[in-house]
Amino acid sequence: MFPGFSAALSALSADSNAIDVCGNNLANLNTPGFKAAQVEFSDLMSETLGGALNPAQVGMGVGPIQTNTNYIQGGITTTNGPTDAALEGNGFFVVQDQSGQTLYTRDGSFQVDSAGNLVTASGQNVQGWLATNGTVSPNGPLSNLTVPTGALIPGTTTTTMSLDVNLNAGAPTSGTGSSFSAPIQVFDSLGTGHTLTVDFTNTGSNSWSYTVAIPASDLSSGGNATLATGTLTFDGNGNLTSPAAGSGPQTVAIQGLADGANNMSVNWNLFNATGNSNVTQLSETSSLEGETQNGTAPGQLTNLSLQNGGLLVANYSNGQQVTVGQLAVAAIQNPESLISVGENNLLASAATAPPVVGAANSAGRGQILAGSLEGSTSDMAAEFTNLLTYERSYQAAGRVITTGDQMIQDTLNLIQG
Repeated sequence: MFPGFSAALSALSADSNAIDVCGNNLANLNTPGFKAAQVEFSDLMSETLGGALNPAQVGMGVGPIQTNTNYIQGGITTTNGPTDAALEGNGFFVVQDQSGQTLYTRDGSFQVDSAGNLVTASGQNVQGWLATNGTVSPNGPLSNLTVPTGALIPGTTTTTMSLDVNLNAGAPTSGTGSSFSAPIQVFDSLGTGHTLTVDFTNTGSNSWSYTVAIPASDLSSGGNATLATGTLTFDGNGNLTSPAAGSGPQTVAIQGLADGANNMSVNWNLFNATGNSNVTQLSETSSLEGETQNGTAPGQLTNLSLQNGGLLVANYSNGQQVTVGQLAVAAIQNPESLISVGENNLLASAATAPPVVGAANSAGRGQILAGSLEGSTSDMAAEFTNLLTYERSYQAAGRVITTGDQMIQDTLNLIQG
C-alpha cells in the first residue's frame, strides 16, 4: 500500500512542476525571442515481487520532470524600430552585463542609451565590432557598440556639379526672356555653403553663352565674382554639340574665399554617364529640372539605425550615413544547455559547447533582419492542452491517495472489529 502512496505523491509533485512550466510558457507569450520549454517525464525503478520465473514488477512512480528548450524559429514581426533586430536562423546576439559577464539572447529589441551605447531593453551592452573609417572587420575582438553622442561629422568639399537645364529654343536674343539663371549651392573645405549662379544668354541660332558667378561677399577681395565663362552650341535636335561629349567637364575655379577655406576646383559636368547632355535646347520654357553636387555641410548625429546583416549606421543631419559597427552573432552547437538568467538572457553552462562568434549569415549563423523582432514560440493552444492533461493526471494521483487512505481505514476497522 505504501509504495502506492509514494508513487501517487511523485505524480503530484511532477504534475505540479509541469503546470509551473506551462504557466511560465503562457506568461511569456509576448516575450520577444522567448523559447518555450517542453516537459519530459520518466519513470522510477520498479520493485520486483514474486518468484523467479515470472516476477511482478511494481513501479515506484515518476521521477522529477526534465525540461527541454526547443530553439525553433519564432515568428518575425516587422516593427520598423530603427535599432530593432531579429535573427532568422541559428545563433544568438552577444551581450555583456555590467559585471562584464557574457550573455546570449534572441531578443533584438535594442536601443541607444544616453552615452551612445547600443543596449538591450534591460541595459546590457550589445557586442560587435567597431568600424574604422566606415569599414568593419568582423575578425577582431568584440567590444561594446557605441557612437559618441553629439558628434559632428565634417563637411565634404564640392568637386563636381551638374545642372539639368532646358533652354528655350524660341527665346529672343535680347530683352525679356533672352536669358535664364540657374542657382546651385556648393560647399567649401570648412563646410560653408556658397550659391553659384549660372547665367545663360541666347546669342543667336542654337548658341548660348554662360557665366558662372559667386556673390562678391563670399570672396576676401570682394572684387570680380565671375568664375567661368563659355559658349554652348546645340544641333537641330536640341542636343549639346559644343563642348562635345567626351571633351570633359568645364572647370569652375573658386579662389580667395572670405571664410579662409581652401581654394576650390569644381568640375561642371555637361553630360551624364551615358553621354547624353544635361543641358538641352528645346521649344519649351527655360527651366531648371534638377541639380546635383557632391559636397556636404557639417552634420550633427541624428540617430542610429540597423541594416539587414547587422551593420550599425549613424545618420547625420546633412544626409550622410556612416557605418560605425556591426553586430556579432554567436553559433552554439547545443543551445539547450544554456541557462536562463532572466531579462531574456542566457548564460553558457559547463555543458555548453564553445560559442563560435562571427558575422551574420556566415558559417551557419542566421541572418539579421533590421526593423523586426522575433516572437515567442509559446503556443497558447498547446499549453492549454498540456494544462488540461497535467490537471487530470494530478486529479488521478490524488484519487489514488484517497483510495489508498480509504483502504487503510477499512483494514483498520476490520482489525478493530
